[in-house]
Amino acid sequence: MNTSFKSTLILGSLFFAALIFYLVLIMSKEKPQELEIYGPKETVHNPVSKAIDTIYHSLKDFNLITNRGDTVTQEILNNKIAIADFFFATCQTICPAMSNQLKRVQDKYQDDHNVIILSHTVDPVHDTPEKLQQYAESYGAIPGKWYFLTGDKKHIYELARKSYFLAVSDGDGSNRDFIHSQQLVLIDSHKRIRGYYDGTNPEEVNQLIHDIRILETETQKEKKGS
Repeated sequence: MNTSFKSTLILGSLFFAALIFYLVLIMSKEKPQELEIYGPKETVHNPVSKAIDTIYHSLKDFNLITNRGDTVTQEILNNKIAIADFFFATCQTICPAMSNQLKRVQDKYQDDHNVIILSHTVDPVHDTPEKLQQYAESYGAIPGKWYFLTGDKKHIYELARKSYFLAVSDGDGSNRDFIHSQQLVLIDSHKRIRGYYDGTNPEEVNQLIHDIRILETETQKEKKGS
């Protein structure tokens, strides 16, 4: 086999490999990733279109107080992508790790006004707005981007159980009731749960950061289609 033929064969092989890579890349772009929608769902018959529609679980209404003393409701989530967690300020185990990871998320999306973070205290008796403000400052939380929320304990615990599904055990929000989860929850612009991530695991938080971009693409397509 002469040198010229070998060179032609090698170049042909390289071209073919590049073509295959290009086609795979194009096909992956044509089929964007989709995130699962978590929680119970029900199917209903649409009397207008005659189609069968699926209604997915969405977050329940809430009324809480921020670290800055403001009252917020579920309206804060309108047209937003949110990351939620449940922590308490004096926690010395998983909470500091979770807050450090959430700061990574905040820093990545600090200029994106469509992304917010909601950190709910599970110890509202001690975590007053003043205490939460101190905690927020210690992690460089940006006002209007990262909210630390307190309020009635029964209300917060019902949200954790019935909205975010972060506890499998029943409870009444009494003094003896306690929820402690390391899960971060990704919420889309329709207030639906789209992912759970271990907030102490940097690799899983990397996936969360990636999945936020997927939701943003999904939201943009919905706006163009409306």
